[in-house]
Amino acid sequence: MAQDQLPPIVQKLQRDQPRVWDAYNRLGEALGQAGPLDARTEHLVKLAIAVGAGLQGAVGAHTRRSLADGLTREELNHVALLAVTTVGWPSAVAAYSWIEEEIAKREQ
Repeated sequence: MAQDQLPPIVQKLQRDQPRVWDAYNRLGEALGQAGPLDARTEHLVKLAIAVGAGLQGAVGAHTRRSLADGLTREELNHVALLAVTTVGWPSAVAAYSWIEEEIAKREQ
């Protein structure tokens, strides 16, 4: 992800703690390579985890990454809809709105 797409506080952490930032990114790469999931499935799983945990920032980040790698609005919104029976209507609708906010920013 390009630095200018990161939230300002994450950009500050990246500048202030480059070794921590690099280690975090290496861990993410290693985790992605640890199993058989393809990149598309990995994006959907990570988005689903963020939705289930109610993490707005993570939903936004995984939405941006997913869109950049070619996933569609429909696929991402489907993840939020699938969450209704697991985390409830309010949480799923919140996640749906966070996904739509990121898509709207991209369309500007």
